[in-house]
Amino acid sequence: MTTAVRPDSHLADYTDVPHLVRSGVKLGVMQSVIVFLFALVSNRLSGPPELALDSLLLAVGVGATIVLPGAWTRARTIEGIAGGAGIGLIAAGVFLVIDVALFQPLGIYSNRWLEIGGGSNWWYHPVWWMVGTYLAWMGSWVQANQSAKSGAPAALQLVGGTYVLGAVCMVIAVLIHFPGASWGLGTFSLAILPAVAVMVAVSALGAGRG
Repeated sequence: MTTAVRPDSHLADYTDVPHLVRSGVKLGVMQSVIVFLFALVSNRLSGPPELALDSLLLAVGVGATIVLPGAWTRARTIEGIAGGAGIGLIAAGVFLVIDVALFQPLGIYSNRWLEIGGGSNWWYHPVWWMVGTYLAWMGSWVQANQSAKSGAPAALQLVGGTYVLGAVCMVIAVLIHFPGASWGLGTFSLAILPAVAVMVAVSALGAGRG
């Protein structure tokens, strides 16, 4: 007779393939909704209202991408960290399918988006899968470091720290006249990439490994 009570085998590093696929699909759909809303705002609004709403959508999208994969895998070691990166990669694939099947045929992107890509809607797909996987990987790594120090991840600390460091990176880029840097959402978006890497280094301080 089997016991009626089983120990929870998913307290940490939950990387079963079906779970990773389901989680990646969920994240990809969430990202797609945010991209759709971002494009809608960019097409319908301008000036401060556009900046405010697009900034909010960017904050939600980045926050979800750096927090949810590591939370879903309960990242504690390299196993969970890699699983989080895998969720980010699967999500990128889901967005690609939705983008090709719906967004591009519907023409949701503005002329500004086309001009950035030299008249093509396809330029951002390789960028998307690299950035999406990278953010999920870094976020999972931070949560593993946090758990090693305190026993549990701190999502608000991860998101807030990343945004603060992103703002600092943007200010530095503008002040040193980094090519293309300006006081705007585009520069802040790019500044998130080094910021989340710095968060990994900061979160690793004092994180003992058993």
